[in-house]
Amino acid sequence: MPIVIDRNIPAYSILSEERIIVMDKERAVRQDIRPIEIAILNLMPTKKETETQFMRLLSNSPLQVNITLVNTKSYQSKNTEASYLDRFYQPFEKIKNRHFDGMIITGAPVEDLEFSSVGYWDELKRIFDFTKSNVTSTIFICWGAMAALYYFYGIEKKPLPRKLFGVFTHRKVQCEPPDPLMRGISDEFHMCHSRHSTVRTTDIEREERLKILATAHRAGAPVITNLDHSQIFVLGHMEYDRDTLQKEYERDLAKGLPIERPFSYFSDPEGTKINMCWSSTANLFYNNWLNFVYQTTPYRF
Repeated sequence: MPIVIDRNIPAYSILSEERIIVMDKERAVRQDIRPIEIAILNLMPTKKETETQFMRLLSNSPLQVNITLVNTKSYQSKNTEASYLDRFYQPFEKIKNRHFDGMIITGAPVEDLEFSSVGYWDELKRIFDFTKSNVTSTIFICWGAMAALYYFYGIEKKPLPRKLFGVFTHRKVQCEPPDPLMRGISDEFHMCHSRHSTVRTTDIEREERLKILATAHRAGAPVITNLDHSQIFVLGHMEYDRDTLQKEYERDLAKGLPIERPFSYFSDPEGTKINMCWSSTANLFYNNWLNFVYQTTPYRF
């Protein structure tokens, strides 16, 4: 089944060229099936790239997925033109009475700030509360995961001595019965990270309402869920494209920022070839998630 998005959004042509089935909304309304409703709160400055990355993953499913892109009203993006946001995004106030099968809340480049100092923190707290009542399952990504862990569980983020940047090996935590989100994922898998902060594994382990689904030697406990999977926290970036870390590395070099080559990312000493070893895990994880929320959400939410 296709992913349902506006025909004019950049992701439509990009995914079509990749031979991923996409459908515009006019055609979708004529389909006599139960579509799955997913909202994406995109807090990243690179909105077009980020929305395409998630749409690519959500399209790899036999389900018809309707996407609603959401942005904050209390902060205006400096990197995406207002006309684009007005055309393709909806402010939270406009969707606050709707119900969704799933929601994704992305990371944001505000790690150096205290949560209360973030310009849209009050609005984000209202959106967090909204996910508890109006969304079956929410995935919080990177800074979004740290913000949600702090808001819902009081778990503080901690600064890292240097940026965690690259592709890291993770181990799936074995549990009985196997967790539905990790079904089919290898015991050892890879995921990208790009962050200056973390949460302590010991803080997660002390919280009885949370369980760790995967661990990593250098990246801590990057995949966490609450007991009913209504809240999922991913501190890394399964959604990244092949060249996302490369672009970030080159951007920081051009700005004169302190940055090391992304760990275990290039497969040659010259840094010209990229070993993309995380995409199969990403597709499995998000397919498992869509399957979970589709079966869990009542037909009439």
